[in-house]
Amino acid sequence: MSDTIRIEQALSDILGSVQTEDAPPRLAAALRYAVFPGGARIRPRLCLAVARACGDDRPAVTDSAAAAIELLHCASLVHDDLPCFDDAPMRRGKPSVHKAYGERLAVLGGDALIVLAFQGLAAGCADAPARLGRLLPIVSRSVGLPSGIAAGQAWECEPFVDLSVYQRAKTSALFAAATEAGAAAAGVAPEPWRLLGDRLGEAFQIADDILDVAGDAAKLGKPVGQDAAHARPSGAAQLGLEGAIRRLGVLVDGAVASIPDCPGAEVLRAHVLQVAANLLPAEIAEQAA
Repeated sequence: MSDTIRIEQALSDILGSVQTEDAPPRLAAALRYAVFPGGARIRPRLCLAVARACGDDRPAVTDSAAAAIELLHCASLVHDDLPCFDDAPMRRGKPSVHKAYGERLAVLGGDALIVLAFQGLAAGCADAPARLGRLLPIVSRSVGLPSGIAAGQAWECEPFVDLSVYQRAKTSALFAAATEAGAAAAGVAPEPWRLLGDRLGEAFQIADDILDVAGDAAKLGKPVGQDAAHARPSGAAQLGLEGAIRRLGVLVDGAVASIPDCPGAEVLRAHVLQVAANLLPAEIAEQAA
């Protein structure tokens, strides 16, 4: 079964489990709207890739962990787009959730997706309680304080923030959760896998900063120029376009080098390099060069 099918089926099953006749229909619709159709699903694919490299002996556990991480990512997008933060009208090429369903349902929808991530994780680990015990702190740490995605958003409310601290919380947290959760889902010690996620997450954020400056909103499916408009920390602003692209290369090299010894290390390295190759359109890299 392909990774795409595994991820989409897991997400559909988790959403289907709560979208019953008793559920408020507009809230249920808002959740599905926030999750489908998805973006590149980079984080759950990374989770599956790490688990596969480590043996993936419990696919149901891996799928639930990957889906939980994607649901948390979707929740963060719903909240990021709200008028009190980015006030973004578009996401993934369509109206953002608060534009389509209103602010109240967007707030509730984001909250519900966070809870749903943990419901799905628990259900997927019903026959593997020991692995659930390892996965829960990994996934929960990626959401809250001191360095989860909520902390990343909160740093935007502070008068001063260190760029590296901000990026680790806002973006790297879920990438690190993806790599650690992939290992834990396969029954492998997760700690050695954190550095891979940290470096990939920072690389992804640097690429996002570059695209916010030099990208095409129509191709990205979301507005550009948001970092400057909201006075947010930005790698592209601090390092310049060429410096940011160089930093991106260093991070990708570091990510590949950090992959621990495992049965599927070579295949995983190829996966990481493929993800990195798709972070920036070729024309932007060539323009900076």
